[in-house]
Amino acid sequence: MIVVALPPVPTLTSALNVLSAMVTPAILIMACGSLILTTSSRLIRAIDRAREFIPEMEKLAEERDTDEITEQKHAMVLDQLSKLTRRARYLQRALAQLYGALGVFVATSVAIGVIALSGMHFAWIPLVLGFIGAGLLFNASALLIIESRIALSATFAEMDYVAAIARRHHPTGI
Repeated sequence: MIVVALPPVPTLTSALNVLSAMVTPAILIMACGSLILTTSSRLIRAIDRAREFIPEMEKLAEERDTDEITEQKHAMVLDQLSKLTRRARYLQRALAQLYGALGVFVATSVAIGVIALSGMHFAWIPLVLGFIGAGLLFNASALLIIESRIALSATFAEMDYVAAIARRHHPTGI
């Protein structure tokens, strides 16, 4: 006769401990979801902003007579497009890492449940997954900081251009 040893039936306390442990990654999952939404919105805004410059570039390309103001505007638009391109690349990389972190945190939660139910002694698996997810989340946050600095420099450059135009038309001030 073959005797199969079944894992012990979990008590209410042990079940609650497992569920509590599974909720911890859920908080990080919600944080990733929130960052994914805001980052997607920022990416859409950067792309829309770049598209707004297309008619302006076409108009500048068609002008035959270029004066100093037209050249400055052309330089400003090219600078803005360059910064928008860099922003979009950083945002896309951040999104990819946020999606990766989201997946890893879900895997962490599932691993906690599976390991607890199976009675296996592989607690290191959810721990490693949690560290990987946290690393991805940290790196995505760093990319978002860099992108926000580029966005701020683009805003300052545009404001400087507008101020220069205003000074040219009203040298004594308004």
